[in-house]
Amino acid sequence: MNLKTKEIEIVLSKKEIVKKVSIQVKENEFVGLLGPNGSGKTTLLKSIYRVLKPQAGLVLLDGEDMSKMSYRDTARRLGVVSQFTNMSFDFSVEEVVLMGRAPHKRALSQDTAEDFRIVEDALRTVDMLDFRNRSFQTLSGGEKQRILLARTLAQQVQLLVLDEPTNHLDIKYQIQIMDVVKSLGIGVLAALHDLNLTLMYCTYVYVLKDGKIVADGHPEDIITSELIKEVYEVDCEVVRHPATGKLYVVYFSKAQG
Repeated sequence: MNLKTKEIEIVLSKKEIVKKVSIQVKENEFVGLLGPNGSGKTTLLKSIYRVLKPQAGLVLLDGEDMSKMSYRDTARRLGVVSQFTNMSFDFSVEEVVLMGRAPHKRALSQDTAEDFRIVEDALRTVDMLDFRNRSFQTLSGGEKQRILLARTLAQQVQLLVLDEPTNHLDIKYQIQIMDVVKSLGIGVLAALHDLNLTLMYCTYVYVLKDGKIVADGHPEDIITSELIKEVYEVDCEVVRHPATGKLYVVYFSKAQG
């Protein structure tokens, strides 16, 4: 499945947040969306998964205008793990993941053995099967994030949109979640802060600053000390690991002397 945005413009409170942004996620491509806080990443993603309506531009799934698709059809094809999720009711972990089956079911239809099998597989994939009967509200932020990914896996979608998917996770689970997402073999669009994770997993990146795309391309070509200084206003060096041959970012602090 291919995703495209064409010159998306979004205005909030009379301020232009996203300015004529065009991006693309090709089939099975892992695309990173980079940029500092306030650059427009989350706002752009919200327009893609239809929480915000852009003032101009198009979002296309396999060439089809998403604004003309039903929300049910969208949910069968595109899954979302957003940054913040609040639930007013106290659901069990299993019930939360079962919600991912909703786009594939008729109204008021009961959960089937196949639904429970899919949910069990999703929980096992994110290493949370033992938590299936726990209250979602009692989980840590990182645990909740893994359950929300499991819910999206239960949707069995062809494209994932992730807004800071590793934001609340320790290093072990950051790598685990990114490994899981990468192994799915589907298109992924992920807003990321961690440039080293971007270098490890992404096949293409777009860099946003002040609502505009300022760079795009292969991560090893785009993520340079010069670009990081321009966009994030920090000093660093991008070096190649002697054992793996992979690039990684080393940050400098004035406190280091």
